[in-house]
Amino acid sequence: MNIETIVNQDLYTYLKSQGEVDEMLPDAPDILGKWQQIATAYIPDGIREFNGYPTVSLGWMMYIGMAVAKFWDVDWAKYDAVENLYLILRDKRGYDCMDEYIREDVLGLKGKEYDKLNALVAECASRTFSNLHHQHIEPGTKAAFEAYTQCLHQMYMMGAAVQLKRMGYHMTMIG
Repeated sequence: MNIETIVNQDLYTYLKSQGEVDEMLPDAPDILGKWQQIATAYIPDGIREFNGYPTVSLGWMMYIGMAVAKFWDVDWAKYDAVENLYLILRDKRGYDCMDEYIREDVLGLKGKEYDKLNALVAECASRTFSNLHHQHIEPGTKAAFEAYTQCLHQMYMMGAAVQLKRMGYHMTMIG
């Protein structure tokens, strides 16, 4: 089983147990369509931070997925036209404070909800890092880069799924 499948299954099981995602994950082609652009811009920052702060490097991508889902809900025509959503998110307060910016200004969270989301993302990032670490991939290799990118992809998609559910979008089988 590849790391992306392992992380997907682990995060899905965890988030479902917490009531944060539905039985069926969302099919969100608009949000998925932004992935490549965001990943290309994010990876230099994420890799730079990974050695010292691996859970931050992974967790910030979950926040980015949440922000893109919120943008999709608010005014997708406007945000879809933005050349690089990641740079907009990062440059408001800088990489180190991007999580706070997204929780406060993009998602509008305060108090217990702010703290609850912080704990949720931290747990997801920790789980993902643990799964990645247990693959015993040699650092600095092409395989390590690909595994890291796959982990980021799952964090992004799970962030979007969590935010879509929080905004009232529920995924159910039809028929």
